[in-house]
Amino acid sequence: MKIVNHLICCSGLLAAGISPLQAAGKNEKPNIIFILCDDMGYGDLGCYGQKYINTPNLDRMAQEGMRFTQAYAGSPVSAPSRATIMTGQHSGHSHVRGNKEYWKDVPLMEYGVNKEYTVVGQEPYDPDHIILPEIMQKNGYTTGMFGKWAGGYEGSCSTPDKRGIDEYYGFICQFQAHLYYPNFLNRFSKSKGDTATIRVVMDENIKYPMFGDDYKKRSQYSADMIHQEALKWIDAQDGSRPFYGFFTYTLPHAELAQPNDSILKYYKKKFFQDKTWGGDEWSRYNAVVHTHAEFAGMITRLDKYVGEVLAKLKEKGLDENTIVIFSSDNGPHEEGGADSEFFGRDGKLRGLKRECYEGGIRIPFIVRWPGKIQAGCVNDHQLAFYDIMPTFCELAGDKNFPKKYINKKLEGDCFDGISFAPTLLGNNEKQLKHDCLYWEFYETDQIAVRMGDWKLVVKKGVPHHYNLAEDIHEDHDMAALHQDIVQQMMDIIRKEHRENAMFPITLSYKE
Repeated sequence: MKIVNHLICCSGLLAAGISPLQAAGKNEKPNIIFILCDDMGYGDLGCYGQKYINTPNLDRMAQEGMRFTQAYAGSPVSAPSRATIMTGQHSGHSHVRGNKEYWKDVPLMEYGVNKEYTVVGQEPYDPDHIILPEIMQKNGYTTGMFGKWAGGYEGSCSTPDKRGIDEYYGFICQFQAHLYYPNFLNRFSKSKGDTATIRVVMDENIKYPMFGDDYKKRSQYSADMIHQEALKWIDAQDGSRPFYGFFTYTLPHAELAQPNDSILKYYKKKFFQDKTWGGDEWSRYNAVVHTHAEFAGMITRLDKYVGEVLAKLKEKGLDENTIVIFSSDNGPHEEGGADSEFFGRDGKLRGLKRECYEGGIRIPFIVRWPGKIQAGCVNDHQLAFYDIMPTFCELAGDKNFPKKYINKKLEGDCFDGISFAPTLLGNNEKQLKHDCLYWEFYETDQIAVRMGDWKLVVKKGVPHHYNLAEDIHEDHDMAALHQDIVQQMMDIIRKEHRENAMFPITLSYKE
C-alpha cells in the first residue's frame, strides 16, 4: 500500500516539469534556513490548535506558506532524531539511535564556584557517512549552525569544525543544554580564526552556583545569546554565496527558565493557578514555581525569535529567495515541571517524547518561500526527517544525489529519504511517496511502522496495530483482527533494521 498525497485548499503553482531553480525565477540557488526547536508538541502552536499560548509569528508563517499535518520526526528523542536529518537515514539504519552520553565518569574542573565535566557530548556521527552540512558545502553553500549539536562529544571525530559547519555557536552537548544559564557554550568560527570547536566561558554566570536561589542571579541567557549569533550570521551574508542555516534552538525544552521580562510577566498574570515543581539536580532542572507561565513564555519567546529571523531576511533583501522551515525534534515532554495535559500539547495524539505513538513523533512542520509556495496551503503529505536531505539537494539543483554521496567503502551505506520538493512547489503529479515510514527507539524498546493509514507499534517485541484514519489517538489495537497486515509490517521491520550493538532493540516477542 502506498502513501497518498492530498493537497488541501490550494492548486499547483507550477506546470509539470519545471525545476525548483526555474521556479525560483533566477539561476542562483535558494538560501535555506531550517529552524528546529526542542520538544515542541504537535499542538503547541496556534496554527495547530493551541488555545493558551500566543504564537503570532509562526501562525503568520503558516498563513504565508505551507503547513504540514502529517510530518514526522526521525525519533521520539533528540539526538537520534537530529541524526536522521543529518544522515538522511531512518533510525534503523543510522549510527546514532539514542542519547549515548560522554560526560559520565570523567574528571571535573572548576568554573568559578561551579564544577563542570571536562568532556561533554553524545555519540558521534559516523565519519565515513557524509552528513547534510557537508553536502551543502559541496553544493557551494556557506553553512552556519546555532544551537544544539548533539552529534559528537568534544574532541571526537564529529564536531562542527570537522563536519561541514563554517560558523557554530551553541551547545555541543544536549545534557549541557538542560541549563539555560550555563557555565559555558561552544563555538567554531572561521571568521574569528578558530581551528577547532572551543569552549566560551560565561563569565557572569559562573559567579553564581548552578543550583539554588542564587542561580537566578545569572544573567547570560543562552537562548538569547544563540539567537543573536544566528541573526549576526544572517546579517553577514552578502549574497555572493547561497547559505544554509540550521538554527537548533533549545526552547521549549526543560529547564523551565527565562528572563523575567514582559513575556514571562504576561503569562504569570494569565495563569493564576500555577503548578510548583521541586527541581532535580541530577537532571540539571532547577526548581520552578510558575511552571505554566514559564513554559508558555518559552514558546512565545521562540515565536519572537522566528519573527526576528523573518524580519532580518526581509531587511537584507533575502526574503524572496530564502526557504524557511520550522519544526520540532520530537513530541512534547513532561520534564522539569512541564504540564502537557494542561496545554493539550499533544494535539489530541497519544503519547509523549520517548514514545513511538503519534504524540511522540508527529510534529509541527511549516515551510515558507514567498512567491514559490502558495500562501495558506495545508498539506497531508507524509514525510519524515530523513526526507530533508534529498529535498534540499533537489532545491539546490544537485543531480548527483544520492549516487555521488554513497561511500562504497562503508558496508550498507545508504540514504532513506524521498524529496518532497515537488509537494512544496505544487507539482503533486511528480511527487514520489514512501511505501512506509520507520522508527525505532531502544531506550523504551519501541519500533513503529506507518504504511498508508496502518500504524504498527512494537513494544518490547509485542505488536500493536492501529488504523489512523479512524483512530488517530491509537486507542484500538486491531492486531488480532489483521494478522496478515501485522505480519507484513513485521517483515518490514526485519528488512529495515540493522543491528547496532550500542542501541539494541527487541524485534519480536518470543514465548
